[in-house]
Amino acid sequence: MNLALFDFDGTITNKDTFTAFLYFAATKQRLFWGKLLLLPQILSYKAGLLSAAKARELVAGFAFKGCQLSQLHLSGNQFAQNIIPKHLKPKAIERIQWHKDQGDKIVVVSASLNVYMSFWCKTHGLDLICSKFETKNGLITGKYNPNDCSGEEKARRIKSEYDLDKFKTIYAYGDTLEDTEMLNLADVKYYRWKQI
Repeated sequence: MNLALFDFDGTITNKDTFTAFLYFAATKQRLFWGKLLLLPQILSYKAGLLSAAKARELVAGFAFKGCQLSQLHLSGNQFAQNIIPKHLKPKAIERIQWHKDQGDKIVVVSASLNVYMSFWCKTHGLDLICSKFETKNGLITGKYNPNDCSGEEKARRIKSEYDLDKFKTIYAYGDTLEDTEMLNLADVKYYRWKQI
């Protein structure tokens, strides 16, 4: 059996679903205050002084801290059913089907949030490794558990979930530098849909 590792945003989709979900699920009040209060961090991110991983956790934490996880799952399910399908790349869906036809194990490895990714992956019969919120008593604390799933964290989580030696060939698909460590695990790698 082979293993196929897919990044999500920009690889399977043509849209940043992380940001789209913030606008879909967060209240207008949270969005307004978040833009205002997190402006220094947003500018630091755009200037290259703050990592994308830290920026995502700060923004998502502000948007959803104190929210009930069960309520966010309802929004995530709606988002997965109604929004994501509009932004899927046909070539990605074709490639996923190709791997299914080969009998390969297919894993989506993403910095996107499990509150919607879990529904999309379950619908398509795919395994998932992604960013998750920390919760206490059913409420989101505003932190991730354990970390933003990008860069080295992608590779670490893949290796902790799967014995890579058991797979005949490992394929990986990504589109940003945050996918580099995941691509380095693969025998066959695609960056922005070009084999490298």
